[in-house]
Amino acid sequence: MSATAASFAPDPAPTLEAEPVPAAPLVADAADTPGEANLAGLGGAANMDAIMRIPVKVQVVLGSATMPVAKLMKLGRGAVVPLDHRVGEPVEVVVNGRLIARGEIVVMEEDNARLGVSLTEIVSGGTSARAG
Repeated sequence: MSATAASFAPDPAPTLEAEPVPAAPLVADAADTPGEANLAGLGGAANMDAIMRIPVKVQVVLGSATMPVAKLMKLGRGAVVPLDHRVGEPVEVVVNGRLIARGEIVVMEEDNARLGVSLTEIVSGGTSARAG
């Protein structure tokens, strides 16, 4: 038996070729409620129901302040932090980090101990919220 070095090349990996599947268009139908899309091509009502149950973080921003860490560390009970918004200016309604609306603070009629926001402006396109 002769001792010769054999060269082994691995078999090329099999390739899978699939036909492209056209995406179903998301089209807002005039009969739909505002903000809803016609999702018939994506499973219809079942998908819409699942999407509508996704929790989002809603924040109402009264204002913001910038200060050095040293001043922040000196804050204590009773300290007042001045904000960049003035009384009467609209507050910002932010959803998942995006500004979606502005409004006015109101006292809730059914429970005077709670506050709410009366929307006065819907921001088109939902811009990123400013970072203070």
